[in-house]
Amino acid sequence: MASQDRSSPPTREATAESTDAETALETARRQLDRVAAQLDIDDAVIERLSHPTAVHEVTIPLERDDGSLEVFTGYRAHHDSVRGPYKGGLRYHPNVTRDECVGLSMWMTWKCAVMNLPFGGAKGGIVVDPKSLSDDETERLTRRFAQEIRDVIGPNTDIPAPDMGTDPQTMAWLMDAYSMQEGETIPGVVTGKPPVIGGSFGREEAPGRSVAIVTRETCEYYNYPLAETTVAVQGFGSVGANAARLLEAWGATVVAVSDVNGAVYDPDGVDVDAIPSHDEEPEAVTQFAATLEGGPDGPRRISNAELLELDVDVLIPAAVGNVITADNADAIAADIVVEGANGPTTFAADAILGDRGICVIPDILANAGGVTVSYFEWLQDINRRTWSLERVNDELESEMVTAWTTLKDEVERRDVSWRDAAYAVALDRVSEAHEMRGLWP
Repeated sequence: MASQDRSSPPTREATAESTDAETALETARRQLDRVAAQLDIDDAVIERLSHPTAVHEVTIPLERDDGSLEVFTGYRAHHDSVRGPYKGGLRYHPNVTRDECVGLSMWMTWKCAVMNLPFGGAKGGIVVDPKSLSDDETERLTRRFAQEIRDVIGPNTDIPAPDMGTDPQTMAWLMDAYSMQEGETIPGVVTGKPPVIGGSFGREEAPGRSVAIVTRETCEYYNYPLAETTVAVQGFGSVGANAARLLEAWGATVVAVSDVNGAVYDPDGVDVDAIPSHDEEPEAVTQFAATLEGGPDGPRRISNAELLELDVDVLIPAAVGNVITADNADAIAADIVVEGANGPTTFAADAILGDRGICVIPDILANAGGVTVSYFEWLQDINRRTWSLERVNDELESEMVTAWTTLKDEVERRDVSWRDAAYAVALDRVSEAHEMRGLWP
């Protein structure tokens, strides 16, 4: 972000031609190239980081409940492990692709480096609509997937975690399947498990908590007292709901939240505690909106597109990727955007927001609470010692504030955007590790 009066980020208008939504891999590589051009890093290191170490594609046969056989495709992308074992989520979604997994694995490398965690980046998933599966089918699919990727995961190799369409139960099945094949209980092979089998307290809430912490720190930095700050949150899953609830508890006014079908908007503030999250009750926002009878100036239902363009202090896109594009970037009216989802802003849109002076806090910092508490869980599993929820939250608070402060210092020192600062910090750490280790053989 350009140097400016922190009391009020400017809102200079800019225009851009409409572009098609880009893939996560395209965005990740553009972001890498942009920041690499500003840093004194060996071209050979940048070339290595532009490509994954490996992408594993597997075939997963599943016997459906009716006795029929269906075959699914699964992926596990490994980007870089120079700083430690691969780490990243597993998603069950019909739009999972090889390139998406590679792009997201690159972001995980940067995210772990920004947080200074001893991990590299990975990502994976199965091309399937999880809503089309019964619980028994999901379990069988997960166990077979665990067997197919067993040789490339492990507590010191690659540690999966929940993502879109997966949850603690999915991780429990994967851990059990892996452990049965290895002949011993190995809780550290995955994170995001239920606490009763080695999971960490606070893991599910962690990405949303980190979004709230980063939002609070950023608002304070730009002289936006939370008690006078309005917030719109797109997506009311684990990330969006937990962020909204914390920010409301800390004094902010959350004026809009949404699910896949639409949003509820109340200029006086939505009672976010009265709305179950998507995990607690799917499409609860839609059901809540149906009960509203407010007029144009009262609580009412709006679209997800309208939510993104609300005149608020802080916008938190916490649903899916590619929602802020060149088509709508000029209409974003928030002063600060905090990315709760992975890749919600396209490369072209990010340039437009930057030209307009809108502060964008990147996902690789904002939602890094998930991988940070996953790291805590991994440590607990290795040491067979459980942390209390209070300790987890205290440690997360400390790690997030430290990472945010490091980026703030980089923003001020280099006079760059928050995203460029995050990539600069990450690339410095990853490239230094590569230079120290060298190339084998």
